[in-house]
Amino acid sequence: MVVSVNDSEHLTQPIGMEESADPPFEETYKDLILSSFSSKSRKNILELSAVEECELPLIDLNQLNHLGESERQQCKKQIAEASREWGFFQVIHHGISCEVLERMREEQVKLFRKPFQEKMNYSDINFSTGSYRWGTPSATCLKQISWSEAFHVSLSDVLGLGGHTSLSSIMEQYAVLVSELSHKLMDILAEEMGQNSCFFKETCLPKTCYLRLNRYPACPIYPQVFGIMPHTDSDFITVLHQDNVGGLQLVRNGKWFAVKPNPQALIINIGDLFQAWSNGMYKSVEHRVVANPVVERFSAAYFFCPSVETVVESGADEPRVYRSFSFGEYRKQVQEDVKVFGYKIGLSRFLKHNL
Repeated sequence: MVVSVNDSEHLTQPIGMEESADPPFEETYKDLILSSFSSKSRKNILELSAVEECELPLIDLNQLNHLGESERQQCKKQIAEASREWGFFQVIHHGISCEVLERMREEQVKLFRKPFQEKMNYSDINFSTGSYRWGTPSATCLKQISWSEAFHVSLSDVLGLGGHTSLSSIMEQYAVLVSELSHKLMDILAEEMGQNSCFFKETCLPKTCYLRLNRYPACPIYPQVFGIMPHTDSDFITVLHQDNVGGLQLVRNGKWFAVKPNPQALIINIGDLFQAWSNGMYKSVEHRVVANPVVERFSAAYFFCPSVETVVESGADEPRVYRSFSFGEYRKQVQEDVKVFGYKIGLSRFLKHNL
């Protein structure tokens, strides 16, 4: 989990020098970097980075538009199977044009090219206070540092603004389309497990969902740190558009695999809430982003979230794996664990047998 940094004591800069767009990672984490540069720590991180490449299941959503019922049912079964077996899959013909995706990335790149101080105080698009985040202030070792920056934006901040800037215009267009895609996928996954999808229409609203624009600057101390440290997502599902740089890795059958990038596809992954709601049928899988020593990486993630008051309870028959809990309760527990331990513990806190 990446949280915002408010301490700006390290942001002083020699007069006459152009301000960098990069957050001051090396200055901020100088003590951790110096104390952790031993041969043992380098070996451990290198072993984590040397993983095999895999291709995620690729699903053509055009099949859902076929006149034949068998083609539509086959597509739905592919989506459910990938969610059970992988927790990740990628989709093409998803309803978001290449033009929209390209414009989104262009505006995102321009936003992150702004000087660091300007990003810290960015307000051109009415972003809420604290939308800009970077690094990991709670880190106690190099493995807990996320070498990345992001704008984490509520959809309520971008929808209905009328497109006052080129960035707000494309963000609004993209948000509407990716929200429609998310609801379509949730309908299918709920149907495949014999449940009613009305729950998601009622609880996952624009004001409760988020867009996260990510940038992973080139990392001079690679492979000592991650772009984003290993974690699972806390939402129902996440929709990710990434460039062709690569760096996303996930766990499958107890091993880490590097995801082969496909800029034409969107990546879908199951979040913790959906694993709990499905009684463990669909899997929320641990994943991370590996830093790159030379090339920066961009991605845009859409988090399909309910309101904090929403109670997540499996509709499946007994035995139920997880106890009932609200999204607010879950987020609070995650935040407390990150503060105490430096990392997220997640769903294991809410197993029914722990009561």
